[in-house]
Amino acid sequence: MTGGIIALIVVIVIVVILALYFVSQYNGLIRLRNVVQESWRQIDVELNRRHDLIPNLVETVKGYASHERETLQAVTNARAAAAAPGASPAQQAQQENVLTAALGRLFAVAEAYPDLKANTNFLQLQRDLTDTEDRVAASRRFYNANVRALNTKVETVPSNIVAGMFHITTAEYFEVEDAATRAAPQVSFGTSTSAAAAPATTAPPAAAPAPSAPQDSPPAPS
Repeated sequence: MTGGIIALIVVIVIVVILALYFVSQYNGLIRLRNVVQESWRQIDVELNRRHDLIPNLVETVKGYASHERETLQAVTNARAAAAAPGASPAQQAQQENVLTAALGRLFAVAEAYPDLKANTNFLQLQRDLTDTEDRVAASRRFYNANVRALNTKVETVPSNIVAGMFHITTAEYFEVEDAATRAAPQVSFGTSTSAAAAPATTAPPAAAPAPSAPQDSPPAPS
């Protein structure tokens, strides 16, 4: 009789421990999911700020380079797509990459207009966009770190059992292309033809000084 009671107590203790463990795992997963959602909202705030700056930028450039319709329209279209609601983090990242590329072409066009580059409103918009990009980058790093933590819990044993029971799934990363990384291939590509041609023209002169050594040897016998 005593042995049966002890066995029952052991079973109850094991059940309680398992229950507490499952509750702990569930609460941890929910906590991580909430942090991911909160950090995504911060990204959304910064992206909305970025999107709000672009129409003013387009109007400012249009005042100096209205004939650059294709570039201006590309920025407007990319901005409209990026600002559309309902996109997942991965879709939003893709749209932001398109917008970043369009903005890069717009700023490249602005380089040809000194008056535009000196315009106070244009310069301020540039600074605001740069500041917003920095904020987006910081928010992106925080968000992706939380996504990695959540996904690790969802995919590893034994927390994946709890995640499967309560339909807690992995979250998407927000991966945008760095503007500096995007610019590097363009610069390299733009200078590749000239850089490749330069060695072809400079290589023969580099060999020219070689004959100077034999010219010094004839005077020696005399």
